Amino acid sequence: MTPLTTQAAWLFLLALPVACIAWTVTHEEVFKEPREFCIKKTKDRRSVFVRKFFYLFTCEYCFSHYVTIGIIALTDYKLLIDDWRGYLLAVFALVWIANLYMAIFAMIKVDVNLERVQLKKEEKELNGK
Repeated sequence: MTPLTTQAAWLFLLALPVACIAWTVTHEEVFKEPREFCIKKTKDRRSVFVRKFFYLFTCEYCFSHYVTIGIIALTDYKLLIDDWRGYLLAVFALVWIANLYMAIFAMIKVDVNLERVQLKKEEKELNGK
């Protein structure tokens, strides 16, 4: 059994790539076209299963579960228990920490965008006078 401090360190470190991948796919410009395609499919498909499948690629919380499963498969990370229950605990803990990271990032990003808008407004006022 891995020491608890090592498991905690891995938890907070592994949540970083989960958050980064989930945020990038669901928010950033590099995936804009595929995301818009998925959004369109969530609205115009009759099948609930198909709509929900495409929705996974537009919601950072939903997508983070699948990214987490991939990260756990790559790293064989378990939390607290050395059997299947350790994997289950790891999935939910990683998703939770990754979503905390994404929420913090979203708040920072909103603040940065607000500052940009305010600076542009001030520049226009200075140039206009």
